[in-house]
Amino acid sequence: MTDRYAVIGNPISHSQSPFIHAEFAQATGQDMNYEKLFAELGQFVPVAQAFFANGGKGLNVTLPFKGDAFRFADEVTEAARLAEAVNTLTLRDGRIYGDNTDGTGLVRDIVDNLDVPVTGQRVLLLGAGGAVRGVLQPLLAQQPQALTIANRTVIKAESLAYQFRALGDIEAVGYDALQGRQFDIVINGTSTSLSNELPPIPAGIFSGRSLAYDMVYSRGLTPFLRRAQSENAGMLADGLGMLVEQAAESFRIWRDIQPATRKVTNMLREVLA
Repeated sequence: MTDRYAVIGNPISHSQSPFIHAEFAQATGQDMNYEKLFAELGQFVPVAQAFFANGGKGLNVTLPFKGDAFRFADEVTEAARLAEAVNTLTLRDGRIYGDNTDGTGLVRDIVDNLDVPVTGQRVLLLGAGGAVRGVLQPLLAQQPQALTIANRTVIKAESLAYQFRALGDIEAVGYDALQGRQFDIVINGTSTSLSNELPPIPAGIFSGRSLAYDMVYSRGLTPFLRRAQSENAGMLADGLGMLVEQAAESFRIWRDIQPATRKVTNMLREVLA
């Protein structure tokens, strides 16, 4: 029988995950079907339970249910525990296993696809919400020279720095404290681009060798990337590569095969052009 997988979220109609996993399955010869599941707010558990009860093998989880999935899983990986969020659920021997592949996807996109090392670099993360929490552990594992979290509410950044202190030194600051400083990699982990807004970063944080990376992807440049371009940042990237790479890691967890990603990313980029 064809193995059944899905992505669950609210909203979910915009999701590119079915296309991505269909391409992975075709390229690797896997007999699987991948669909979209919509769940009303507060209804994640019954929808997920029904999916697995009806033969589902694995679920990708998108907003706003990653916290629900974390609590739903019988066991979670260290990455998911630190992120307090799960985006990949797997049914194995009657138990539900939870993982978080977002950070792996981000690091692979930056290091492998963009050919930008994180090791020894000055990294700035904007925001202190779930998106940033989900990528901290993989970023720190790359041993950057310094990692700074900037957020409107400094205490939230300080809380993250404290919780992840065992993995490396993290500086927590407000946006004003970035004045006069430059960074090698600047990652926008806020949701500002979704509303066509810009985080309140001071001018001058980008240099001619900086990578400006927005976790959000869109048809054109996001406001954050337009700002970076105006300040002559060395490289601009949105989160499309991260989306495909985190999907590839979910696929590997489910099928024990690492799919190639470049072709799929290029295909999606053409669709968004």
